[in-house]
Amino acid sequence: MAFSVAVPDRRVLADLIPGSLARDAGLVVAGAGLTGLAAQISILTPLSPVPFTLQTLAVLVTGAALGTLRGALSMVVYLLAGIAGVPWFADHSGGLGGPSFGYIVGFVLAAALVGALARRGADRQVATTLALMVAGSLVVYVVGTAWLALDLDLSAGRAFDLGVRPFLATDAIKLAVAALAFPAAWRLARR
Repeated sequence: MAFSVAVPDRRVLADLIPGSLARDAGLVVAGAGLTGLAAQISILTPLSPVPFTLQTLAVLVTGAALGTLRGALSMVVYLLAGIAGVPWFADHSGGLGGPSFGYIVGFVLAAALVGALARRGADRQVATTLALMVAGSLVVYVVGTAWLALDLDLSAGRAFDLGVRPFLATDAIKLAVAALAFPAAWRLARR
């Protein structure tokens, strides 16, 4: 009598693309580019010194699709290129600092976390995908809001009111889109 043990699939969607180092480099740059492009969809509001953008969605999708290392490296490329002056932060800006810079720093950590959870298969079902996207968003909120509080000398409560509360509804929509898209992509990939 033979016994078998099911081994969990530790791949992320990017692993389904043939290639190796060149593929990985291209995916890292593409993830950074997607984030830079998403940052240009930017709406300033009196509710916050931080604009509404699609960056967070791009970061979470990049992390889940590329995995821990490639996802984090994409955000490092995005961060460093922006610091160097590439105008691909929100509103065609670049450089170091400003009220929203902490969110960009948080992108690196969020992409790594989401990538690690996706590598463990958390992006295969709607509920678990939603949970990993929420976890990534929380990382962005924590780092971004802490920076916002320091940059503008705000209390924790005021930083939350300016740096989190205005974004909860729109981020919920972004997370729902991702939570539906990833399981659907995996179903297509299995065919």
